[in-house]
Amino acid sequence: MNLQFLGGAREVGRSAVLVDDSLLLDFGLKTADPPQYPVAFGGHGSAAPDAVVVSHGHLDHAGAVPALLSGDARPPVHWTPPTRELALTLARDTLKLHGGTPRCPFTEEDVRRVTEVSETHGYRDPFEAAGYCVEFFDAGHVPGSAHVLVDDGDTTLLYTGDFHAGGRGQRLVAPSTARPDADVVVTESTYADVTHEPRAAVEERFVDSVRTTLWEGGTVVVPAFAIGRTQEMMLVCAAHDIDCYVDGMGVEVTRMLRRHPEYLRDGDAFARAVSNARVVDGRDGQRRRIADQSTVIITTAGMLSGGPAMTYVPEIHANPVNKLCFSGYQVEGTPGRAVLETGSAEIGDRHLRVSATVEAYDFSAHADREGLFEFLDAYRNTPILVNHGDSCEWFAGELDARGHDARAPELGETVEV
Repeated sequence: MNLQFLGGAREVGRSAVLVDDSLLLDFGLKTADPPQYPVAFGGHGSAAPDAVVVSHGHLDHAGAVPALLSGDARPPVHWTPPTRELALTLARDTLKLHGGTPRCPFTEEDVRRVTEVSETHGYRDPFEAAGYCVEFFDAGHVPGSAHVLVDDGDTTLLYTGDFHAGGRGQRLVAPSTARPDADVVVTESTYADVTHEPRAAVEERFVDSVRTTLWEGGTVVVPAFAIGRTQEMMLVCAAHDIDCYVDGMGVEVTRMLRRHPEYLRDGDAFARAVSNARVVDGRDGQRRRIADQSTVIITTAGMLSGGPAMTYVPEIHANPVNKLCFSGYQVEGTPGRAVLETGSAEIGDRHLRVSATVEAYDFSAHADREGLFEFLDAYRNTPILVNHGDSCEWFAGELDARGHDARAPELGETVEV
């Protein structure tokens, strides 16, 4: 079995691994300016797999899938039902924002073709793809996220995708417990150099801070990723009897997830969280009125790079009683990162110096250092290929020191396993 790392090798973003020039695992994009795509696409040759398997519905794993259908090829695309809907939602949002420009490598017709070739599968439901036996296992990252097990009859590959293991996990989905037998493992390593604060402690600090601000009459804006984090923050608010508004693409994602309660940790708790949240209808006038209330607003974009946050942040930024509570990692070069580091940023078409209190909370949906070790301990005698991280080589060395056979492939490299 030959594995070619077309993206995500020694980097975070544009994940894509091609198995024997036939089966493509993920095909994502890297959010940069301009966006970056796997190296077998866009001036670097062409990716023409016989079949595609997508681990989960985030941009860096599924964001470029429609581009695979822009030519004559029509490879079937395999994923779980939530991943299918999430990926299509992202594709339509990309078209809305960048359609017809070089920032979008596909068309509405390509997205329509995705619906024609889509094949959905549940967890532990083996299926055939490009001549391989493939099986999904719950990865505990976002609803529908999967570890992907690929068997060619001689070699079994475990592609972890993004996953959460160890600890209590999230309210939205339970942590991964699956450890299927494999001859080789390709693992993510996003937080290989981080130890997450215990989740209960993070939640307690967040809730105490929010309640203090509300008691003082302030407004709390919580920038959140539309997929996973918006719903997680809704669950946190509902669990602690905190009223909130929800705005942005997360509203559509929330409605979709209600159709798939079997992929949630607690469908009843999710239904209560949905009932607890008030949905914003998308009018800026309504948003400005809400921003004047003493309330919590969960909204995209998670890094202040677009979405309704472009209305809310300018409205609340000048009052020190208000709060801006980031719920996820802020990538370098984003307005969110600038606000955290300097207290000011370009928000929309304005340069804002933020006087509101700015806080950051680690509600990560990825395994941290100890979670990665705990997961990979089940593969002590199995070769491990480390990708999807900013410190892949370093983490491979850490695994070697613990007795694993690990290495970090380079971008574009082909590895025989």
